[in-house]
Amino acid sequence: MKGDAIVLLSGGLDSATALAITRADGFRCHALSFRYGQRHQVELAAARRVAAAQGVASHRVIDLDLRAVGGSALTADLAVPKNRSDAEIGAGIPITYVPARNTIFVAHAIAVAEVTGAGAIVLGVNVLDSSGYPDCRPEWVAAMQEVARLGTRAGAERRPIEMRAPLIRMSKAEIIRAGTALGVDYALTHSCYDPDGTGAACGACDACTLRHAGFEAAGVPDPTRYAPAPQS
Repeated sequence: MKGDAIVLLSGGLDSATALAITRADGFRCHALSFRYGQRHQVELAAARRVAAAQGVASHRVIDLDLRAVGGSALTADLAVPKNRSDAEIGAGIPITYVPARNTIFVAHAIAVAEVTGAGAIVLGVNVLDSSGYPDCRPEWVAAMQEVARLGTRAGAERRPIEMRAPLIRMSKAEIIRAGTALGVDYALTHSCYDPDGTGAACGACDACTLRHAGFEAAGVPDPTRYAPAPQS
């Protein structure tokens, strides 16, 4: 056993795979999720399902109010972009970016790691299929490593908390293949930014587009439950 790791678990495809990889690497995993005012809170139910299926040592959910900050289609009354092309998805930073969200999440994860004695924090961030989010880049992960090293008791008195981003340079297809090999049940996960009232995925937001394309490229059946297409 390599020790304890705090795994940020949104309930999505990437974080579920990062959790499986971390378990396979020999860590005892503690899942950490956030109820931050996101419009797609159904993802928290998915996080609970994934955590239970993968047998985490613990799972805590921290409440934050990022709606008080706003500035994102996920935390404010702004429309979620739909039916964008690959070129559009890859250009610029979309309105679904939540200002400083991952930095805020990592700050809380560092605090939990300090209190619990965990030696690692695991992030499911990925630079290739990140929709242009600046807090999914290797440079950002390196900066958070410096924060953990310089701004914590663990960094000052003992070995610094390690930031791990096992998916950082993997394509969505590579992520799905890796998770499938480790037995991840992707039917338990949720990626959609704008699900309907039953939790079914819209099939048209950037997250749905990237997810479905990843399953196709991986040659793995897409288990996502999509909402019925609107009648014309």
